[in-house]
Amino acid sequence: MLKIKQLIKKIDFFYRTLTWEKRALPDFIIVGAQKAGTTSLFDYLSKHPQLSPPNKKEIHYFDGGLDPEIDTYKKGERWYRSHFLLKSKLNQNKTFEASPLYLFNPLAPARINKLLPNVKLIILLRNPVERAISQYHHGNKKEKWDDAPILEAMKMEEERIKEDLETKNYKSKRYIKYSYKARGKYREQLERYFNLFPKENILIINSEVFFQNPRDVLKDVLKFVGVDAKFEFQNLSPKNIGNYKQKDVKNEVTEYLKEYFIEPNEELYKLLGEKFDW
Repeated sequence: MLKIKQLIKKIDFFYRTLTWEKRALPDFIIVGAQKAGTTSLFDYLSKHPQLSPPNKKEIHYFDGGLDPEIDTYKKGERWYRSHFLLKSKLNQNKTFEASPLYLFNPLAPARINKLLPNVKLIILLRNPVERAISQYHHGNKKEKWDDAPILEAMKMEEERIKEDLETKNYKSKRYIKYSYKARGKYREQLERYFNLFPKENILIINSEVFFQNPRDVLKDVLKFVGVDAKFEFQNLSPKNIGNYKQKDVKNEVTEYLKEYFIEPNEELYKLLGEKFDW
């Protein structure tokens, strides 16, 4: 049964590549951040009658993909377009995608701008302390790719990804998986987008506000992308939630991260002209 499903997917994508020029490009992209609610937002928006998602959530085109041996960006626009609907079937709907690594990967903003200079961008920012802890538990408990104790993993980060930063190897598994703190230094990531796209094309969402009141935030998102904001979503239960409880995180871990992010958070607040309750 599995082989049959895989064969059907291959045939479907082959057809998609043959018709790539007739396919749409996204009107907006959810570019990050990881573990900040992107899966929930993508799932909710996919249920809106005027929004049409691609054939999978994370296409990973502009960041080159998660496989160090395969550069999906080199596959070109033909490959990227193949994930979206035919324009004839899209009608007046808008299409979109969500690949959270686009925010963190330094190469992604310029690549997006080259192909989609007028695209709208949605960025969710979660408290970087909680985001880092959530990422660690996702890797440690679920994916089993970090067996170091959490505090040690946080303190080892700079040494672990030093070589990748120096060589600009942004597709390295180390860089992608062990960047717990670096992903939470939002100012430098946002500036890459602010330098290339008009600010009115960028919507910043505080993840904590989104988690607490998804319905109101969704109305803002729908207005931003230009579809009916009165649509009532039926199921707003969170998706892909973390598999740990905050009370189980040792105080020394939280205090270390809080201290680390004091300066990066202040830099973010200055950039946005807004202070979050972090």
